[in-house]
Amino acid sequence: MTSHVVPELEARLALAETIGREAGAVALDYFNRRETLIVETKRDPQDVVSIADREVENLIRERIGEIYPEDGVLGEEYGLLAGRSDFIWVIDPIDGTSPFVNGMPSWCISIALIHEGAPVVGVIAAPCHGELYAAALGLGARLNGKLLSLDASRTIRNAMTGLGANNYVTPAFVAKMVENLLEAGGTFIRNGSGALMLAYVAAGRLVGYYEPYMHAWDCLAGYCLVQEAGGWYLPFPVDGERLTKGAPVLAAAPGAVEDLRKLAGV
Repeated sequence: MTSHVVPELEARLALAETIGREAGAVALDYFNRRETLIVETKRDPQDVVSIADREVENLIRERIGEIYPEDGVLGEEYGLLAGRSDFIWVIDPIDGTSPFVNGMPSWCISIALIHEGAPVVGVIAAPCHGELYAAALGLGARLNGKLLSLDASRTIRNAMTGLGANNYVTPAFVAKMVENLLEAGGTFIRNGSGALMLAYVAAGRLVGYYEPYMHAWDCLAGYCLVQEAGGWYLPFPVDGERLTKGAPVLAAAPGAVEDLRKLAGV
């Protein structure tokens, strides 16, 4: 399967799954009493955050630190804590905060682990749906324990594609990518969580996902899931400072790779 040897891979996957379940339960509790949350904005009025995001990230960091204190951790809310090992955990405590605070179920917790520049563990918990997606390099991808394997007969023309956008990208660019997909015979969905849509690619629910600008904490867990389910992804730059910056994100099932690469121009 792979020549990349990752120390304690199965133990790290098991930890990520355990943390995903615990963090999911905490986040779901906040979701169920979301009317009590004070919602703040970050870089623009659509970019929101609450105590739920911060508390869930603190919980994940604490759990990782208890077992792997040498590992680095990058999280959306508290940035990069450099480690002394070859591992960096990359976490989004709640991806889809806007759906979360507005009472929609399309949000998730995303936990990835990178080693030697590659995502080697990916766990995405979707508590509203009772779903836990988990993958590790060479060990396959699973949804609630069931092995995921992508169907090569599904293309952009007979399945749905996920698209994402934010104000890092111009409205004209977004309109053009939608137009190009529709002209190619495709159709699209956007649910407010890029990480969850990547999990849906791994599960065969979407045939691909494209977002012109996204951060590592939104995509790396999903990338690991997609690869292990038999799909393809556009590598994300993880060297040094680039890990904390945005980049284009594209993942696809085998039958959609060519069309979506063309659409994204990569």
